[in-house]
Amino acid sequence: MSEAGGALGCGSPVPQRAPWNLVAAATALYLVSATSVWTAGATPMNREEKQKLGNQVLEMFDHAYGNYMEHAYPADELMPLTCRGRVRGQEPSRGDVDDALGKFSLTLIDSLDTLVVLNKTKEFEDAVRKVLRDVNLDNDVVVSVFETNIRVLGGLLGGHSLAIMLKEKGEYMQWYKDELLQMAKQLGYKLLPAFNTTSGLPYPRINLKFGIRKPEARTGTETDTCTACAGTLILEFAALSRFTGATIFEEYARKALDFLWEKRQRSSNLVGVTINIHTGDWVRKDSGVGAGIDSYYEYLLKAYVLLGDDSFLERFNTHYDAIMRYISQPPLLLDVHIHKPMLNARTWMDALLAFFPGLQVLKGDIRPAIETHEMLYQVIKKHNFLPEAFTTDFRVHWAQHPLRPEFAESTYFLYKATGDPYYLEVGKTLIENLNKYARVPCGFAAMKDVRTGSHEDRMDSFFLAEMFKYLYLLFADKEDIIFDIEDYIFTTEAHLLPLWLSTTNQRVSKKNTTSEYTELDDSNFDWTCPNTQILFPNDPLYAQSIREPLKNVVDKSCPRGIIRVEESFRSGAKPPLRARDFMATNPEHLEILKKMGVSLIHLKDGRVQLVQHAIQAASSIDAEDGLRFMQEMIELSSQQQKEQQLPPRAVQIVSHPFFGRVVLTAGPAQFGLDLSKHKETRGFVASSKPYNGCSELTNPEAVMGKIALIQRGQCMFAEKARNIQNAGAIGGIVIDDNEGSSSDTAPLFQMAGDGKDTDDIKIPMLFLFSKEGSIILDAIREYEEVEVLLSDKAKDRAAILKGKMIPSYIINSNPEMENEEQPSSENDSQNQSAEQIISISQAVDLVDQEAPEESSLSSHSDSSPADTDNAASISPAEQTLNPMENQEPTSLDGECTDLDNQPQEQSETEEDSNPNVSWGKKVQPIDSILADWNEDIEAFEMMEKDEL
Repeated sequence: MSEAGGALGCGSPVPQRAPWNLVAAATALYLVSATSVWTAGATPMNREEKQKLGNQVLEMFDHAYGNYMEHAYPADELMPLTCRGRVRGQEPSRGDVDDALGKFSLTLIDSLDTLVVLNKTKEFEDAVRKVLRDVNLDNDVVVSVFETNIRVLGGLLGGHSLAIMLKEKGEYMQWYKDELLQMAKQLGYKLLPAFNTTSGLPYPRINLKFGIRKPEARTGTETDTCTACAGTLILEFAALSRFTGATIFEEYARKALDFLWEKRQRSSNLVGVTINIHTGDWVRKDSGVGAGIDSYYEYLLKAYVLLGDDSFLERFNTHYDAIMRYISQPPLLLDVHIHKPMLNARTWMDALLAFFPGLQVLKGDIRPAIETHEMLYQVIKKHNFLPEAFTTDFRVHWAQHPLRPEFAESTYFLYKATGDPYYLEVGKTLIENLNKYARVPCGFAAMKDVRTGSHEDRMDSFFLAEMFKYLYLLFADKEDIIFDIEDYIFTTEAHLLPLWLSTTNQRVSKKNTTSEYTELDDSNFDWTCPNTQILFPNDPLYAQSIREPLKNVVDKSCPRGIIRVEESFRSGAKPPLRARDFMATNPEHLEILKKMGVSLIHLKDGRVQLVQHAIQAASSIDAEDGLRFMQEMIELSSQQQKEQQLPPRAVQIVSHPFFGRVVLTAGPAQFGLDLSKHKETRGFVASSKPYNGCSELTNPEAVMGKIALIQRGQCMFAEKARNIQNAGAIGGIVIDDNEGSSSDTAPLFQMAGDGKDTDDIKIPMLFLFSKEGSIILDAIREYEEVEVLLSDKAKDRAAILKGKMIPSYIINSNPEMENEEQPSSENDSQNQSAEQIISISQAVDLVDQEAPEESSLSSHSDSSPADTDNAASISPAEQTLNPMENQEPTSLDGECTDLDNQPQEQSETEEDSNPNVSWGKKVQPIDSILADWNEDIEAFEMMEKDEL
């Protein structure tokens, strides 16, 4: 996919979060001065050489466009090896690839604004006349909504934008009366039936003549679409609304984006690749920045630029933070699982992610843009083109290359941002490779295999729409272009939309829904409007200094002095073990630890201790790897602790004779009603039948309007929640089936979902250990009617009695509890170079990557951050990681995240249970129960006070 606009930043410093409501402001965000500093160390390219290369691009375009017009038009695309047009239905089907073809002269429409950018105004005028005369948009053919939008609708709108520009200049297009816009409007209405879903996400395909679902339409039965397919509509649809005044197009595109945003995985803020258009369930739960997702992220940022709606920027920044936290492993961009973002979903990357450095330039995050672009360039230098997919050790995974333009796009934007002539040399290499390896007598042919140089009889329309546009702009000076490119934004297909649309026909309500779902840190807005003086502070070698360590990243033998990349080889050896990949049950990983001087010590409390002795490492390089592993483990633990901890909740018995005096510490759920954001839930409790809640309840009348009690085990937590919710319960309490378990000896559970979308669960769900749960069960046995309050914290007793909340404690805190201190790290700090302590709950990330549960890590460090900075010089002193808990048996209920850094025992077998299981013990007097739980109540209040 493609990148945004003419240029990239601001000419002067601006506030971190500026109100971009005016065209001028949007332009300022978008554009960086073309006179930005160039990197010393790369030889400047003189104007004569740049003009020569620009003219070469023009000749190449003429060769491709001329052969299409001569041998293929009015067909959709040129088949360059056989010198004929590709017509849908007359050639063997290529599957989904053919969904872009609609018998509407695709290549001609896609090339319209390219003709103007390349200063071919006469050819443009002729092309527009041909489109108006020959193109039919009412064909009985099923096409991709996504491809038709970005290529055809975008092409018509881009052509219209430049047609009215030329008309205003007074020389060309004087006869033009918005005919392209009328065609675009006609096509827009033909695409609208695709949005006839309950979610607002469009069907992936539509029949241009018959729409959706009709028997003759031959489509409308699909259930899934890709995230990019549903999320790459807003620019074209909003532009159509702004041009015509018909707000329906922008409204439909906004609704689709809103739905995708609501369906993001809330803990990771990532989206999956494929989503069910009816239910909103994620079908493919891997997440990256390449195929299937790429332009969704791109359009969030560009929608903010074009439309001036802050919510789009907030959403983009939220996603971008997640991308840089989980997916970005500079210079790599690796897919992860949305529910387990610390786990890589695959070991290869696809070529479409090459657009991302360009998007990062627009964001203003220049360093990772340079790193990823340089890595991609090294792959290109090795294979002449970027393979459709390549592995993390830079071998070919899919060997095809359909002449994709994304790398050229990022090259152009990096040059605009840095002014570094290095990127002109990169562009020159692209030109040479295209002419040397892809050029054929009738155009340019896609590469069937980059390893052998074999061709495919294919020249996609995006090759003319994007590749030549970006290459020409790379070498062109401002005076070489007949209009100001900085007044336009590029769509994902590189079509040009004018920025003045941001102030035209603003009838669509711009409700900011983002704040309903996420709280954003101001740091998310850093670099939104970059300035070259900030990007390159007093350092003309900035870009080169970032590229230099990556020069040999593709080679198996990398210089020792550079930062090594994950999965890159050293002298044929295996790559170093990374903390995120470590599994304590993997014998190979344990052997690698031993080689790095890291030993594993099992402790009596069920945890393990990692200790590094640098002098015991096999070599100084292995000792360095060991130090890096220890540092990564600390960072990984700290990060996951912050991400996955949730505060405990309260179950308060409010009926006679308790009246709020008994407060039970409960674990929260990652689904259902969030009690920290909504009013507490109050109701009488009732046991469900079956007690495990794993099937449809047989006593719905008993739990209707009540809080259902269910036992842990035999199915997922989310399944239990759905079953009691369907029976009419207003809440649920899951009671541990491990008899005798208690929150004062075991870590609180954080109940997770079943790996599916859990937005359908609307009731609150809390978890009680066996000891706490027995209090409620025993109360039911004695008093029958027991009413409880589910809340984020205990409520005032007077408020419970009077129905009015009063902010005071119901039970006084124990001063001894308040005066307790955490174990001091003072002694450890005296030996900072010797010890680093990390507590890790041994979860799926480290043990079983195939299990449905998510990982959790809880950490603390008794050494300062400075202690981890001595990677260059290894001392014989010890480094200790302590303690890492052994893996616990996992329950079918879903994940249970360690909140308290304590070992957890779970039952290895799940037995069928009934409501009498916990009632076998002798009933204790209430006073005894209250005395027994006094410490637990105090502990809860301490945690509440500490805001755990």
